[in-house]
Amino acid sequence: MTKIVAELGKHVAVVNPWDDRRFDGDFARAPAIEDKGERLALYHQINTELGRTNATSITSCDGVVAILDGVDVDSGTASEIGFGFAQGKRIYGLRTDFRLAGDNEGSIVNLQVQYFIEASGGTIHTTVDGLTGAIQRWAAAEG
Repeated sequence: MTKIVAELGKHVAVVNPWDDRRFDGDFARAPAIEDKGERLALYHQINTELGRTNATSITSCDGVVAILDGVDVDSGTASEIGFGFAQGKRIYGLRTDFRLAGDNEGSIVNLQVQYFIEASGGTIHTTVDGLTGAIQRWAAAEG
């Protein structure tokens, strides 16, 4: 992730949801809360705020870059792709995972995820260099 953020940061302003460290202390103390209701309430509060912040970040950005590795695309990542697409954002994907994850040999990932990326005008790449080049060209074209 560090390499990808650094490379993309040469061409666009990167908003990375994993940089949000506001709740590190809460996550560390939550397992020690004996009262289940209190513990779950804390997790709900954290989860709601992180989800809201992520949605606001996607809304404020010009595009979305999604890491598509794994046996299947992470459900949160798939949600971000759909949310971004619905807002008319350009979406780019990176899949460096060699495992087959498409619905058939014509898709590199879940067909709906791939559709949203391609229909947004974006593309899926299998190397960081390929992704970076696409982002660089897009950023230059957008001005």
